[in-house]
Amino acid sequence: MSGAMSWPFLRLYGLTLLYFSANSILNVIIPLKGETLGASNTTIGIIMGAYLFTTMFFRPWAGHIIQKKGPIKVLRIILIINGFALILYTITGLGGFLIARVLQGVSTAFFSMALQIGIIDALPEEDRSQGISLYSLFSHIPGVIGPILALGIWQANNTPYFTIVMVSIAIFTGIFGYSAKMDKQGDLNEINDPSQRVNMSKSFGELIKNPFLFKCSVLMLISSIVFGAITTFLPLYAMQLKNGNAGVYLMIQAGTVVFARFTLRKKIPSDGKWHSSFVMGTMLLLALAAQCVSFSITGGATFFYVGAVLMGIAQALIYPTLTTYLTFVLPKVNRNILIGLFIAMADLGVSLGGVIMGPIADISSYSFMYMICAILGGLMIVFAYDRRRIFMEGK
Repeated sequence: MSGAMSWPFLRLYGLTLLYFSANSILNVIIPLKGETLGASNTTIGIIMGAYLFTTMFFRPWAGHIIQKKGPIKVLRIILIINGFALILYTITGLGGFLIARVLQGVSTAFFSMALQIGIIDALPEEDRSQGISLYSLFSHIPGVIGPILALGIWQANNTPYFTIVMVSIAIFTGIFGYSAKMDKQGDLNEINDPSQRVNMSKSFGELIKNPFLFKCSVLMLISSIVFGAITTFLPLYAMQLKNGNAGVYLMIQAGTVVFARFTLRKKIPSDGKWHSSFVMGTMLLLALAAQCVSFSITGGATFFYVGAVLMGIAQALIYPTLTTYLTFVLPKVNRNILIGLFIAMADLGVSLGGVIMGPIADISSYSFMYMICAILGGLMIVFAYDRRRIFMEGK
């Protein structure tokens, strides 16, 4: 095997799978634990959102530091921080959960940027979309079985099980990460040319000034708000549905993401052009998915699980499509930092999905909140359309 499926990249994908395994369990356990402790949807949303809000804040700095120092030098440190955070979940309550989420956010900012920058830099242009898709695929594979495992732990009401799982993930991720090596023949090395290092503070302005980055960032932000609302409140919403099961939903959604990212990875545009119809169709899937979840309180579990499939397909396509496009059109001199800003918008969106949508659910209902998500997705269909030459042809 070669390209995105070669052995060095498969090792990186395996490390990704191990690293993100804990979140597939925590995304179910934390909301359920919060409800039993009397926390409101707003509080639960803040705790859940703290993870990616912190990731969002640190991700651009991570891109800058990794570009300057190289990924290996920071990888081992962040694996220690991540391991400490996972253990913290097992010995604390909601207050400790918040601290652990912040620590996880810091480590994830550096971990994901190191791997994604490495994949982007090391692969030829025609293979970039496949590499990004496979990285994202392996980050979602734990979501296939994680929710069911989490519900099993919760229903067993057995704290030692939860402790054993979290500690095991921390240990195995650390061992695998410490033994990982990146070949020098790739571009996963530090950038030593000072002329290639730019003032990071000036790069933040590009979020608004650069039309490519602005458009992709808005689309990613709104999409991630929907994803975040699903992740945060679905375990609680499913309890109101007849025949609705959060574990089954999340398993179907994650399984669809995995299947779609693998089977459709060659269909994702990798030519540096803006494909309006492709992006608009993906946003349509997102809006329909959210509306199916919203309507399931009336229409039943069928709509609930159809929403899981549609949401999985949308999630499988949106991120790699926009990221791949940006790797072509952003200036190379500060591409890593700008991609870090773009990914930070995805983190911010997931965080806001809990922080903003929590109060809406408190005031109204989960069904109404998901209908708002569907409306936001519908607006993005219009926003994705652009027939201007600059977007069709890139740079």
